[in-house]
Amino acid sequence: MSISILKNDGLNRFEIYSDGELAGFAEFKIENQMISYTHTEIDPKFGGQGLGSQLIKEVLDEALEQNLEVAPYCSFVSAYIKKSSEKYLHLVPESKRASFNL
Repeated sequence: MSISILKNDGLNRFEIYSDGELAGFAEFKIENQMISYTHTEIDPKFGGQGLGSQLIKEVLDEALEQNLEVAPYCSFVSAYIKKSSEKYLHLVPESKRASFNL
């Protein structure tokens, strides 16, 4: 299985492909050095393969590289940050963490 993740600026989302087929996406919005993740979706056909976690890891790593703050409105992104707090929690401003249950 070949996995690739692309940033689609035209649709404001990161897309994950499995063997060339769109398997899911994470929608985002960037404003004032903050990236808000608003919705993540994995096609049920690709469920249970860990693609959602791979996608979220990639988008959070991109935020790290770009030195962006993160607003995880998507509950999947928020849960991933909570699970990997030692690497990603600092991306969420301390004043906003409670509103994301972090």
